[in-house]
Amino acid sequence: MSLIEALFDAELHIGSATILWREIIGNAFGIGSAIAGARRSVWAWPVGIAGNALLFTVFMGALFHTPQELNLYGQAGRQLLFITVSIYGWTQWRRGARDSGRAVLPHWATTRERVAMIAVMASGTIAFAWIFDLLGSYGAWAEAWIFTGSILATYGMARGWTEFWLIWIGVDAVGVPLLFRAGYYPSAILYLVYAFFVLWGFAMWLRIQRRTPQGVRL
Repeated sequence: MSLIEALFDAELHIGSATILWREIIGNAFGIGSAIAGARRSVWAWPVGIAGNALLFTVFMGALFHTPQELNLYGQAGRQLLFITVSIYGWTQWRRGARDSGRAVLPHWATTRERVAMIAVMASGTIAFAWIFDLLGSYGAWAEAWIFTGSILATYGMARGWTEFWLIWIGVDAVGVPLLFRAGYYPSAILYLVYAFFVLWGFAMWLRIQRRTPQGVRL
């Protein structure tokens, strides 16, 4: 076994539970991305992408032979879409920083944008639940909610919508129980930790928004 393979398959044993280090590290990158996002740092995007790549291999457990041997297609698929949307967000924030000196100015979405978000959340959850059920994914409806909400939240962050933090709270509320049931304990615990950073980030963006009500919107 090569050094890279050994690091990739490194495990942590706590009692009878076997946990992959890459699951812990991938989620740690996610928390780092949330902190950087709250501070409106462009680094939020590449850090998040690194975490997404690691977590994809974790949630395709049967393919990569993780201890759980479960494929969570919604969790795995959203990592790939995260990477795609994050490239868009990275580009948008870099352009904002270049043009105005600020990566993004937090602001509320318009009424039309909010209606669109609700419509996408409802239709996306129904459609992806059907797809994930056909694929045999574990917890298809919960997976669909998490998948759709995660993409909306990431897109909202790229656009500078303060609501994206609230979408993350809704995602965490469903994601934590699902991951505990599936045996992905580090991800479940870090989702709980992430929820606190989400609330902190939401408060930070609100303060910025109230201090500078007018500004550049992406």
